[in-house]
Amino acid sequence: MSTAKPTAPRANSWTGAQAYPLAAFCLVLGVGLGYLFRGSASPATTVSASPAVENGPARSQPSEPQTTPEQQKATVDQEVSPLLATLKENPDDFDTIVKAANLYYDGQQYPDAIRFYQRALKIQPQNVDVITDLGTSFWYTGDADKAIAEFQTALKYEPGRASTLFNLGIVRWQGKMDPNGAVQAWEELLRKNPNFPDKQRLEQFIERAKQHRQS
Repeated sequence: MSTAKPTAPRANSWTGAQAYPLAAFCLVLGVGLGYLFRGSASPATTVSASPAVENGPARSQPSEPQTTPEQQKATVDQEVSPLLATLKENPDDFDTIVKAANLYYDGQQYPDAIRFYQRALKIQPQNVDVITDLGTSFWYTGDADKAIAEFQTALKYEPGRASTLFNLGIVRWQGKMDPNGAVQAWEELLRKNPNFPDKQRLEQFIERAKQHRQS
């Protein structure tokens, strides 16, 4: 499962405040945000924690000091450095590789994240969490096609993975202008997860996508 522009949080650190932009995208058509879930994150947690935005935009929060891309990269490089040292001694340490990938991801160094997720998948090629995170990394580099391909690969190994199906719907809709594909992914999510904790909200997302395809 973090700066100059917002990024998707780690799988174990998803909060209601971070969930808001994704809900805003789903509830207000045309807002391009691209927030996806990390591989082991629960979309139900995120969606249910999201405040409603039907009555207008949220009030702006006090601005925080901006971090330049150079400063951000330097911070990430410093955090990853001890992991890279570990990998010199044990280059096939899967957990360390994934930790490095996650740090690059959280620091918005997506090409580096992609490189390390791919390295991890050479060791555990069927790890659905890592495949999903690789897909989200491709999405953040602007490659919707590769993102979708990775999500589809993950779903071959675990067809009912809610976070992957949710992400697939977002990328199909936002990245490929395919609301039909989004509806298909989200309806599959509900079929595979009949006890989905926030089913009602997801059904609202589906209805909005259906309205979008008819507009």
